[in-house]
Order: sequence, then C-alpha cells, then structure tokens
Amino acid sequence: MLGSGGREHALALRLREDPAVGEVILAPGHAAAARSFRCLAIAERDFGRLADACGAERVDLVVVGPEAPLAEGVVDALEAAGVRAFGPTREAARLESSKWFAKQVMSGCGIPTARAERHESLASARGALARFAPPWVIKADGLAAGKGVCVTPDPGDAAAFLADCLEGGRFGESGRAVLIEEFLGGEEASVMAVCDGSRHVLLAPARDYKRARDGDEGPNTGGMGAFAPLVRASEGLERAVSARIVTPLLEEMARRGAPFRGLLYCGLMLGEGGPRVVEFNVRFGDPETQVVLPLTGGSPAMLLASAAAGALDESAVSRAAGAAVAVALVERGYPGPAEGGGPIRGLEEVEGVEGIQVVHAATKWESGEWHARTGRAAYVVARGGSVADARALAYRAVDRLAGEGWRCRRDIAAGAEEAVKVASDAPAPARKG
Repeated sequence: MLGSGGREHALALRLREDPAVGEVILAPGHAAAARSFRCLAIAERDFGRLADACGAERVDLVVVGPEAPLAEGVVDALEAAGVRAFGPTREAARLESSKWFAKQVMSGCGIPTARAERHESLASARGALARFAPPWVIKADGLAAGKGVCVTPDPGDAAAFLADCLEGGRFGESGRAVLIEEFLGGEEASVMAVCDGSRHVLLAPARDYKRARDGDEGPNTGGMGAFAPLVRASEGLERAVSARIVTPLLEEMARRGAPFRGLLYCGLMLGEGGPRVVEFNVRFGDPETQVVLPLTGGSPAMLLASAAAGALDESAVSRAAGAAVAVALVERGYPGPAEGGGPIRGLEEVEGVEGIQVVHAATKWESGEWHARTGRAAYVVARGGSVADARALAYRAVDRLAGEGWRCRRDIAAGAEEAVKVASDAPAPARKG
C-alpha cells in the first residue's frame, strides 16, 4: 500500500481482512499504521527503491493511494520493473493531473459536464468572468490537494483567486493555468469505478462534504466527512453513471492509446437531467474510501489484482448491507495555516466501541497521546443499519473525545435519508464496461 494518509490506512485495514491477502505492507505509512502494520521508510516518489523493495518482499500487488505518484508515472515504473500495480499509467492519470485534459476527453465522447474555458493570463481570465453567470467556479488546472477550487458569487473574490493562481503562485505550476466553469446546481455524489481498461465495477455511491464549516460554509477542503450509500438513489444513479460516463470514458481512453486501468473516481452533480461530471480523480477518494470499503464484501484484493491484470473479476466483491458515516477530525485552522493543534484524547477508547473504526491520517504521537498538528488528523467511522443509525453512532463517539486544537463538522450525513431523484433515460448497459 503506497501512501501515508487516511485513505491508505482505510485501504490497509480493509485489505488485511481479506482472506486472499497474506500481509499488507505500507510504504511509507504513518505512526498509527506502524502499530499494526509493517511500514517501509520509502518515499512515495522514490520509484527505484519501491521497485527494489517489492522484489525483495515478493509483493504480488502494489495499490497506489495518492495522486502525485500516479501523475509522475509510478505505475509505469513499477510495471517496467516487473511489479504489478493497481492504478493508471502516467498518461491515463492526466484525467486528474490536468482538468483541461479531462474536459477534452469528456468532450470527445459526449460525457455530460460543465462548460469551461482555460486561461493562462490574468487579463484573459478576468475578461472571461463576464461570459459566465455567478457564482463563478474557478479551478487550478493541475493537482492542488483538493484546495485549488474557488466557488463564489463575489466578483472581487473571483478576481483575487485568479490573481493568486496566475500571478501569485499560490499553487505553483499547478495554478499556472486555470479553468473557469459553468456552475452546476444540484446534489453532489461520488461514484468510484474499478476499471481494467475496458470493463468496470461500481462501488457503493457516496457523498462527501468539501466545505470547512457546517452548512457547507467556508473554503473548500480535501473533505470533512462522508456517508454511503446514497439513500434510494443507487440503482438509477448507477445505471446512468455506467452508461453515460464510465463506459464512454473507457472507450475514449482506449481510442487515445491510454487504456484506463485503476480506480476512476467520478465526482458528480445530480440534477433533473441526470448526473454531470464535476471532476475525475484517478485514485480512491478521501474520505469516501472510509465509508465505501466497509460496504464492500467479498475480496477487494482480488478485484484490484484482476483489474490491474486487465482481466476484471466482477464477481470478486459484493455489496454489504447497512451504511457508514465518517467524520473528519481536523486541526482547528484547516484548510488555512495550522494554529498549533493539540491532543485528541480518547481515540483509542473510542476505537473499542462496537461499530466504530478510527482511521488515522496525520496524527502525531506526543507525550503519550495522539495530537492533531496539521490538516485532517483522523476519522471516526461508524457502521450502522441505516445512514441515520451510523450518523448517530459516529457523533456519540465524537462526543466522547476531548482535547484542544481540533474540530469537526457537526452536520455530516444530516438529512441523508431523504430521497435523491436521478433522471436517467439511458438504458443500462448489457455488461459493465
């Protein structure tokens, strides 16, 4: 398992339960993971050492967690060394590393998405604002750890964000070009597809919460929590996503000579016209992974291995009953500059509660207790018979925690039991992919 965050810890915990797996090794992992897994001190981008370690450890499969190594070609490097890896090649990973490339691919195969323009100069970008109605959606073209998006009805804020990207260097090379997009209204959803280049299997649809504060207020973050599944929406939503989005995408990428093998994360907006793509990621979502994996029965390891081999075993996994809710515990200044953080007391006690799992991301062990020092420190994940049950259990667990310097949203999965209507006039495909 390549990576060191919450997504990777959640994947490692689920894969360890898989009877097909002998051992899960993390590289580099983190302090909390090292308490129950072997962790190798290998940086995510040190492809040479990683390949050597896989050979020495006789690793059968590398699952790549973060986007940056994928964008830099870790799968290409591992496969060249004879190591099988689950994830897209560098060329296919451009679906996430360049939002404009993703728009071009979607345009080429008719995937529904928002109208957009790409700009590299501040003057042209400011001029383009008049061609889009507020609220304006502005995105750094490259990777920005989930923070390179501004959605605002204020023209001053829009102009300032453009200046920060194009002249202020806020996101480095990733922000040297920006996209200005049409705003899409509706309800957000996340659907992840395991792909082998031509076929795919959809995992349970989820919903994450990107805004920093309750009521979807505050700046965008990497994710403050999530729940799965989407209540009473799954069947129609999945038919539409499979037929209108994933299948055309796989066909288009194959036509371009870059077959997509790996995890295709479809960030969607649901409206009366059906799902439209807000963004593609090319790896497991964070925090969606934390709530989708508990609902994935069977052998996820065999599913990922078969996809990496180009021979997807659609029967390897099944859908588990119930629901899951994850609440992120973050350093109080997140997503802005850290404010010093502090201890999160009670995490180990909470983990002993039936139905609760604690997933660590950026916690630090100091003076005999876990601390939130930066970003998203940990997640409290609850499993229940329904979303409402899981939500109640999650917040009962959060209420048992103490300490200073961390916070969480208190409205994750609130109202999630309400129906989501997804229009779909597209026929279900005869086979997935």
